[in-house]
Amino acid sequence: MRVATWNVNSVKQRLARLLPWLDERQPDVVCLQETKLTDDAFEQLLGAELSSRGYALALNGEAQWNGVAILSRVGLEDVAVGLADAPGFPAPEARAVSATCGGIRVHSVYVPNGRTPDSEHYHYKLAWLAALQRVLSAGPAAKAVCGDMNIAPADVDVFDPAAYVGQTHVTRPERAALASLQSLGLHDVVRDRWPTERVFTYWDYRAGMFHQDLGMRIDLVLATAEVADRVQAAWVDRQARKGTRPSDHAPVIVDLDEAPDGDIGPVVPPPSAPAGRRRQVKLPQSP
Repeated sequence: MRVATWNVNSVKQRLARLLPWLDERQPDVVCLQETKLTDDAFEQLLGAELSSRGYALALNGEAQWNGVAILSRVGLEDVAVGLADAPGFPAPEARAVSATCGGIRVHSVYVPNGRTPDSEHYHYKLAWLAALQRVLSAGPAAKAVCGDMNIAPADVDVFDPAAYVGQTHVTRPERAALASLQSLGLHDVVRDRWPTERVFTYWDYRAGMFHQDLGMRIDLVLATAEVADRVQAAWVDRQARKGTRPSDHAPVIVDLDEAPDGDIGPVVPPPSAPAGRRRQVKLPQSP
């Protein structure tokens, strides 16, 4: 069973990339984030194409912003849209959907960005993560949380920690909230598989950021032991970040029970920019 998560940064804009990627990688379960389509628009755009590939859909979308989805060809049961008691900003946003796929409770999540520390957006992010933890603390033992967490778990998960001082994604409260989620028994399966390698999932669109590997790892698959113990491969599909009109995120792929492509791991990145130059880079989330 192959599980993948990908922030596509607009399904409509990424349509020419998404369908060939599905055909090439053949994932059984796909969690998408930033679909940026209402449920009806998603169905109209992709319903027939996905159905012909054997995928059932669980959607939670809205026009222009946010939006999450689960595509499954191994069953799709007990769909839950959103998070119980989740805060709104001011109204609830389309940031979570879950379903049981092949015996695993799969959550596709798009955590709020937070923008700047101590802003109202930042406090909303922390409150939303607390709501997610309440949901995850219940339910079946076999579960996987897949998505754009908008948090780099540790300094090793950003290209230069000095460049992120005073920024969101790396603050102690955010990392503490993520660690609290993991304390429920969730394993970061990519980092478990590649404990020391330089692994990123997001690179800003500005020229050179991807090619110099000035990125961060914010797209995660967190799994309980019942799922993590089945992992045979866990890697970042950097090829999907290359070429024409890519998303600024790369998919994360996790293979359970068998690894059809082998445990290829993250593609070795090119040499990074010198440290002094890196510190001069203005980060995407900077005001």
